[in-house]
Amino acid sequence: MFDFVNRKKRIVQIIMALAVLPFLFWGVESYRDKGDDGFVAIVEGDKISRREFEQALRDHHERVRGMLGANFDSSLLDNFEVRNSVLERLVQQRLIQSEAEKNGFVVLDSQLIKTIQDIQAFQKDGKFSKQQYEDLLRAQGLTPALFESRVRKELMIQQLMDGYSENAFAPGMVAKKVSYLSEVQREVSQSIIKEEQFFSEIQPDELEIKAYYDKNQANFHLPERVRVEYVVLSLADVAKKEVISDEAIEVYYAEHLSDFVQPEERKASHILVSIAADASSENKQAAREKAQKVLEQVKQNPEQFAEIAKEFSDDPGSASSGGDLGFFGRGVMVKSFEEQIFSMQINEISDIVETDFGFHVIQLTDIKAEKKPELQEVREQIEQQLKTQAAGKIFGEISEDFSNMVYEQNENLQAVADKLGLTINKSDWISKDGAELSILSNDRLLSAIFSSDTIVSQKPTEAIEVEADTFASARVIEHQPEAIQPLTVVEAQIVEALKKQMARAKAAEIGLKKLVQLQQAVSHDIEEIIWDEPKLISYMQSHDMNSEELRAVFKADTKKLPAYIGLESPDGFTLLRINRVIEPSAMEQEKLDIFKKQLQQMITQEETMAYLSGLRKQYDVKINQDGF
Repeated sequence: MFDFVNRKKRIVQIIMALAVLPFLFWGVESYRDKGDDGFVAIVEGDKISRREFEQALRDHHERVRGMLGANFDSSLLDNFEVRNSVLERLVQQRLIQSEAEKNGFVVLDSQLIKTIQDIQAFQKDGKFSKQQYEDLLRAQGLTPALFESRVRKELMIQQLMDGYSENAFAPGMVAKKVSYLSEVQREVSQSIIKEEQFFSEIQPDELEIKAYYDKNQANFHLPERVRVEYVVLSLADVAKKEVISDEAIEVYYAEHLSDFVQPEERKASHILVSIAADASSENKQAAREKAQKVLEQVKQNPEQFAEIAKEFSDDPGSASSGGDLGFFGRGVMVKSFEEQIFSMQINEISDIVETDFGFHVIQLTDIKAEKKPELQEVREQIEQQLKTQAAGKIFGEISEDFSNMVYEQNENLQAVADKLGLTINKSDWISKDGAELSILSNDRLLSAIFSSDTIVSQKPTEAIEVEADTFASARVIEHQPEAIQPLTVVEAQIVEALKKQMARAKAAEIGLKKLVQLQQAVSHDIEEIIWDEPKLISYMQSHDMNSEELRAVFKADTKKLPAYIGLESPDGFTLLRINRVIEPSAMEQEKLDIFKKQLQQMITQEETMAYLSGLRKQYDVKINQDGF
């Protein structure tokens, strides 16, 4: 039986997103669109069109908007990292699809039909409606053939990925060992011999300085650099010049008031007695009885809820903070949990609430009432939004003018600056690695700036989209070829590096000597060592101890205590004294089973990522930087 709804939730979400998007999948144009033939990548000969990429970006924005609501800020998503992440997901989909087809995966018509019929958006009175199906697709600019083709591809991809997502295995012995390592603690004191205490007694001589310079000339390489003047055209700047009437602002506020409402939020704490998804009825009953005892204890001492949560709650995310879950609105928690919380009064203690995670005892601690802002509170936000909308209608034409002028009137940037009211900016020295200003760190703009033609002619570059809705053109005004800095210029830098190097060696020499004496229990001739206050260290709580020190502490032989180890650190040499080992209590079988499943999920993620990485190397993938 092809139980798609229960086992293929990810695909359902994807299909539902296609079905309810408030715009046509292929029908949205933008001034950045380069036509039907534009593409951003080619995966094994299969093009990912620019339109598809732009649509994926819009889908991503809508998902984030849905999660953040009124707190959504589109500017945070308009950057290279987000665009690159979206493109990588599209590439991965193509890779998996190619691999599935190559390995002969097929989707039966019966599977496809069952999948589509189970989508609630296509149902009427609980049954699939062909008319509703066709009407909804037509409203989104989709034909049944196109939609079904996409669903079939998603199902094929999921079949392939199920091999990784449903077959991870974590041996019981491994789970026990990892569980042990995550909970065992060692009490550690440390003493750092800092390199800085030797600086004053170290002074490199000329021969040492010269030898360091000759050996490390690559460190003193001065890359090719330029100074440029540049102009920037952005939608944000165009929007600033737009004038919005009071009437338009008032109309928008009246029509979109619901967009600005801050829904009611509630703050709660809980105590969880967890149960495994496949727990027996006996285990469930035992968990319920335990939760009942916890509830009785809480009702007798409600002011001690936090302390009781720390002691009894199985929720690793909130137990340490007394069960505090913070503020949240509707639609965040599972239904039964949410319904209980939104029916309670402040400081009320709930009866036992059952969810898929187990049994909960809940205390409501605070309420933030729904807030409908007055016009004045959101006036500035509305005005900015209307300005952006107005500017967006003309920005395509303005950006085209910008592009044409820097190409045609290319003696300098003055003409385009005068025509469009732009400011000509001048940079400090920048290299091919970029500059502090993000606009001048754009790869395409840097490539154009450092081209031989731009440097020699000193003419403006073409107009380049350096950020979303932001175009720039730059002109080289000064150029320096790459060179090696002379010794006289970098001598002070070398002296500082040598003093640090020699001081660290001195600290390590003294530290190793003290370590040997401590390990051999030689008390005489050891200068008094000042140890820090002891700390309980574990893999879960490192207390600012770096990974190398943490590994050394847990690799140390603790048959005889105190045990001593030492290692070089970034600022000297660190001596560590292990005073005692605190063994964890044996984990209950039920908790161990839950931990084992969590470990399997981690293994699944690692194997999936490794598989996708391997696919990336097997197939021919080309990214079109101009299209991207």
